[in-house]
Amino acid sequence: MPKQKTRKSVSKRFKVTGSGKLKRNKAGHKHMLIRRDGDVKRAAKKATVVAPSFEKRMKKMMAKAGS
Repeated sequence: MPKQKTRKSVSKRFKVTGSGKLKRNKAGHKHMLIRRDGDVKRAAKKATVVAPSFEKRMKKMMAKAGS
């Protein structure tokens, strides 16, 4: 059986933490920031953990993290 290939788009967007969870950046911090509240902009800077319902699927796409 051939090896499962890594989906490069997924491996670039997500990082695996020490405990095995997936970390991702929040959306909405690229453009049109002038009309956003400062609290919203600050919150979008911080990374967050992927929801458990998506974690298994993303790890499978990353291949190396899923094993």
